[in-house]
Amino acid sequence: MRDTQALAGFLAELAYDQIPASVLDRTEDLFLDWLGSALASQGLHPIPLFERYAAKMGPTTGPATVLVNGAGTSAYFAALVNAAASHLVEQDDLHNSSVLHPATVVFPAVLAAAQDLGKSGRELLLASVAGYEAGIRIGEFLGRSHYRIFHTTATVGTLAAAVAVGKLLNFNQAQFINLLGSAGTQAAGLWEFLRDAADSKQLHTAKAAADGLLAAYLTQDGLTGAHNILEGEQGMAAGMSSDADARKLSDRLGERWALAETSFKFHASCRHTHPAADALLALMQRERLTHEHITRVVTRVHQAAIDVLGRVTVPQTVHQAKFSMGAVLGLIAVHGKAGLTEFDALALTDPDVQAFRERVSMELDPQVDSAYPRRWLGRVVVSTVDGRTLTAAIDEPKGDPGNTLSRPELEDKFHRLVAFSGARTFEQAQSLINAVWSLRDAHDLRLM
Repeated sequence: MRDTQALAGFLAELAYDQIPASVLDRTEDLFLDWLGSALASQGLHPIPLFERYAAKMGPTTGPATVLVNGAGTSAYFAALVNAAASHLVEQDDLHNSSVLHPATVVFPAVLAAAQDLGKSGRELLLASVAGYEAGIRIGEFLGRSHYRIFHTTATVGTLAAAVAVGKLLNFNQAQFINLLGSAGTQAAGLWEFLRDAADSKQLHTAKAAADGLLAAYLTQDGLTGAHNILEGEQGMAAGMSSDADARKLSDRLGERWALAETSFKFHASCRHTHPAADALLALMQRERLTHEHITRVVTRVHQAAIDVLGRVTVPQTVHQAKFSMGAVLGLIAVHGKAGLTEFDALALTDPDVQAFRERVSMELDPQVDSAYPRRWLGRVVVSTVDGRTLTAAIDEPKGDPGNTLSRPELEDKFHRLVAFSGARTFEQAQSLINAVWSLRDAHDLRLM
């Protein structure tokens, strides 16, 4: 368990002043992106179910805020609802090589706990960085085999959320070891839900954030956990992976800031669709094509894209359409974008989108697969009505660190997300943006 010990020691010793300014800036960027994703889900199924559950089972008042309705409750139930909300519209961030959505599990837990404990913006940022750094490395440690069956954001997300709250509570190395044990033994979440268009994805993140917080609060009170939950003979790797690499747990701690490698989502769909969507859009613009000029699109993809997206043939819900390569590329081809409005109004009802969906297929590409998950490459082969075969390649989809969203672009995305649900007025949304850009100077996070 040497690598687990090294990770726990790093987390315990990490101080705000050790974090580069660029990483703190990026953390604020990611926080704003997460906040917009949560607010965009106001009123959308199944989020009201989580709200009603929290109202029934939790306190009706409390220091932590449920973002979609403004209600005060306990930290546990605020984390639960906010995590469910921020993973619904498929606009939250993704870290490539860990295949983890860190924001949707780290920020709900750490914000709720910070509001509960009266912590500052600087303390929230420090704790968030700790959650990202630990979660990403644990995701990389469990490897590609884990993601084939398990939804990494659900499993690893429990530990990432726990670490963030543990850092907020100033845990030492021994406490972090116990915390990982108590969080890891709760880790769960399976991909089978996609076949049935079930609502489990939101339950995954809700439970990960809330259970991570639970593990941290109990650890603070003296609960012990397995000391080798990651690397042990009956630990997570033993039961959930066939290609685990313990060295990933301690990879360049304090030198490599994994948080800065996290990507933003440009399209409102599963990230596995983004490389091909960007490649198709670039090809159509380059060749001046419309959807009517195209008879077939073959997307050259990595195996995980086939494993996840291949489960959806004819999407039955808007959320399931976000996991259909054909539906996503249909929106791109017919309407030029695959945003929240396009999915909500057109993904299931537009006959042109439906027709184009049937022209799209996925094929495994060895080069693309070998680059994954470190790099998510986009490759498409397009056949046209006049008999041409055209290709396009994208090496960095929009939103990747090398092709990232600027702060003005993030502000625009935030306004679009909030306007989609009507959760806040334009002026209220701008006030939230301003608050996030000055997060490191905030003293009262209950105002978020």
